[in-house]
Amino acid sequence: MDLGEDSGRLGLLPTTTSRTMSSSSSAFFSANQSPFFSPRSSTCQLSESARFDVQCDSTNLSADPPSSSSGIPDPKCLANVGFAVSDVSLMPAACVSSDFPKFDHSSCTYGHLHDNGFSGIIEKHRRHIRSHDMMFSPVPISLSSYQQSSYDVYIGLHGRKPSLLRFTNWLRAELEVQGLSCFVSDRARFRNSRKHGRIERAMDVSSFGVLILTKKSFRNQYTIEELRFFSSKKNLVPIYFDLNIGDCLVRDIVEKRGELWEKHGGELWISYGGLEKEWKEAVNGLVRADAWKLEALEGCWRDCILRAVTHLAMRLGRRSVVDRLTKWREKVDKEEFPFPRNENFIGRKKELSELEFILFGDISGESERDYFELKARSKKKHLTIGWSKSRSLEERRRECNWENGSRKGKEPVIWKESEKEIEMQSTERRRYQRPRSSGRNSRRKRPAKFIYGKGIACVTGDSGIGKTELLLEFAYRYHQRYKMVLWIGGESRYIRQNYLNLWSFLDVDVGVENCIDKRRMKSFEEQEEAAISRVRKELMRNIPFLLVIDNLESEKDWWDQKFVMDLLPRFGGETHILISTRLPRVMNLEPLKLSYLSGVEAMSLMQGSVKDYPIAEIDVLRVIEEKVRRLTLGLAIVGAILSELPINPSRLLDTINRLPSRDFSWSGRETHSLRKNTFLLQLFEVCFSIFDHADGPRSLATRMVQVSGWFAPAAIPVSLLALAAHKIPEKHKGTRFWRKLLCSLTCGFSSCYSKRFESEASSMLLRFNLARSSTKEGYIHFNEVIRMYARRRGVTGVSHAMVQAVVSHASLSHHSEHIWAVCFLLFGFGNDPTVVELRVSELFYIVKEVILPLAIRTFMVFSRCSAALELLRLCTDALEAADQAFVTPVEKWLDKSLCWGPIRTNMQLNPCLWQELALTRATMLETRAKLMLRGGQFDIGDDLIRKAIFIRNSISGEDHPDTVSARETLSKLTRLLANVQAHTSP
Repeated sequence: MDLGEDSGRLGLLPTTTSRTMSSSSSAFFSANQSPFFSPRSSTCQLSESARFDVQCDSTNLSADPPSSSSGIPDPKCLANVGFAVSDVSLMPAACVSSDFPKFDHSSCTYGHLHDNGFSGIIEKHRRHIRSHDMMFSPVPISLSSYQQSSYDVYIGLHGRKPSLLRFTNWLRAELEVQGLSCFVSDRARFRNSRKHGRIERAMDVSSFGVLILTKKSFRNQYTIEELRFFSSKKNLVPIYFDLNIGDCLVRDIVEKRGELWEKHGGELWISYGGLEKEWKEAVNGLVRADAWKLEALEGCWRDCILRAVTHLAMRLGRRSVVDRLTKWREKVDKEEFPFPRNENFIGRKKELSELEFILFGDISGESERDYFELKARSKKKHLTIGWSKSRSLEERRRECNWENGSRKGKEPVIWKESEKEIEMQSTERRRYQRPRSSGRNSRRKRPAKFIYGKGIACVTGDSGIGKTELLLEFAYRYHQRYKMVLWIGGESRYIRQNYLNLWSFLDVDVGVENCIDKRRMKSFEEQEEAAISRVRKELMRNIPFLLVIDNLESEKDWWDQKFVMDLLPRFGGETHILISTRLPRVMNLEPLKLSYLSGVEAMSLMQGSVKDYPIAEIDVLRVIEEKVRRLTLGLAIVGAILSELPINPSRLLDTINRLPSRDFSWSGRETHSLRKNTFLLQLFEVCFSIFDHADGPRSLATRMVQVSGWFAPAAIPVSLLALAAHKIPEKHKGTRFWRKLLCSLTCGFSSCYSKRFESEASSMLLRFNLARSSTKEGYIHFNEVIRMYARRRGVTGVSHAMVQAVVSHASLSHHSEHIWAVCFLLFGFGNDPTVVELRVSELFYIVKEVILPLAIRTFMVFSRCSAALELLRLCTDALEAADQAFVTPVEKWLDKSLCWGPIRTNMQLNPCLWQELALTRATMLETRAKLMLRGGQFDIGDDLIRKAIFIRNSISGEDHPDTVSARETLSKLTRLLANVQAHTSP
């Protein structure tokens, strides 16, 4: 839908399509249930005359007043016409279908129109809906039941500018989410006195009048009337949109003083159509409302809206709303961005402007000056976002119509959903250019183009070229246009968990208990989909968010091979999606291919703080730039080395060339970027040599880089990273012994020394750009290229050291992603081999203290049923393998030399350890059986609980409380299984 072409009819503003409105965070019903007012009643009956008003208003919503060939119909002609609630706008003042065609407004009259013309438009609209499989059944709504006695806020505006409509939609949605009833209207769009009467009554019963003022507002008679009305009642709340409070002075406007009023000022009361005195009184009335000081300038939308909602809630006595917003803002200030802003960000002006154009459909402010050499691309006539294998007959028929001719004007975008695909079908008619070639394959599907203004953009490029930096700069630059920036990692094993972690910011519950349907038992897959749907619905409100998916590894989720698009909100909504990836194409979209920095920008990045190199050294820098393949990461490291050390570029290049290159067994797609850039790897080795020279052969900074590759691709606590680095085994045992002895003698000072060493090591990594700082205090983050190289470097015992550190000191609530990384190393998920082998005693501790709590939390809190059950299954298999090792005969020297008896087993040699192992296995089996209850898999649960009972009977006895508890679970499973069999049997 073109936001610029749709404005409020009876208080209606255009809203982007959404699947369903979630009501979890609002005390009120969805506003799209009400034809005229904010909802406070659940009745849904619509009288014949009221339904006529709704249809008439919604039809004219997306166009200027209809041409004289049409007419305002008689109520009788539309008495039985209705539209679904799901297809109407979310504004409380009227309902609208997003599928009405745009009317030609070349010749506009405001009189009554003929019935036949209007009926033909409605019939054409019906055929239009049927042709796209979007026919909705009429839902009767009662007009009288929605006539409220009062409103908290009346919002008045004037204009169709997309940014103005986006801001107003956001303000209205934010107020309604906080429980404040709203009435929104652009009165200049109406020509019916009856509708104006309804709006005036709504103004009269509103507690506050919020007027969004623009340059054009002062020549609009209805805005002037609203200013006078609310000023007289002393409840005026002006919001200056792209204006300053100081701009709205009568003398400056009349005398055309200042850049703003040179073009838009003058005797505006003539355009206003009223008296000069009344106009001046209305504008001067803004001075009395100066206490609000709400300015919605380009860079402060979010602050303006939150201040407006907070002040209105305080004036209305809604203290709980104020407290809730205060807590939310404190949380956002700490956790919104993953990294601090790069103050030394260089270049990328064109890419930033192009991203703004792709997401918003236009550019403004400073970006407009920076935007150059961007070629306008024609919109694609039919674009499928998804993975459709074939096109429908209807699409081919529509393409044939395009070949035969074109039609003027724009038509809205129609959304169509199915299980396999989500299509965005543009009904815009353009002349279809027939391909020159002929034959059966002459009409092949062409690649997708950029979708401008639909709220999704994808950036692709090599590892280390600066994709994350670009996304971060864009997020910081435009964060005020969104309520919040939601940043998640796109690694295939972690993306689903990262997506569900957004629940705390969106204030939704994704736990299993909240997804249970009392009418029937849901499967595990349905419970997971319900949890994802809750997050997805919150992102499809009229409240804009910026969802950033950084480093998307695959179009499919690693766990169940479902498409990542199933997680995302619908494209074209208020929430925008920004993706960075190394993939050449994502979701059939044409990505923005990130190019290298220009020569001047690359030279500036490499020179660092030294700017006066001679010409010969500048030439050496150009050689280094080419050898490092012009990657931004390599350039930044070079600049850091030259800034930190007294070394010139020539000596640095000679040092890099003299370093021997390591031989690795390269395999897999992920190592392609390393395999083709050996010079960058040598540059890493130079940094390690610098660290070892500064701190000794076992530099803590070097070991921290080595162990970083085994952590999850998320921010790592410096203390946890240093602990893992300390646990890397040393090559020389004697050195290790003396080091332990020294540590025991200085145990009282070890804590402060270790903290100092950790701080120095992390500071060194940050200064040399091998790591980047995080907004979380005490955390750092490593680039994926460095993590891959650390894993390939293959130092013995590093992965085991990481497992020991995480198991002993990680927190389940704060470091769950790193605990999952431990699980991936311990158990062979999928086709992955087991990397770390544990002793039986270590396995006990990890299962009880780490694995079991992690699986239960993953299942209950995040509804990730499949992942939790797979983790428990693999853990049970590991325990069974350990049990088999216990019952296998072993040969010990002490047993043969002294006893001369038969060879015994570990179970006989360590009976207590074997019993602990068996009971732990029984606990895992019982836990799995209880979880199977929640997914309706009673037969599997019955088998698991019987095995657990057998183990506990053998070791603890029949009367042990754990055995009794397992039997109760078995009886419940048996009863439910019998009920299922009774209902399914013929």
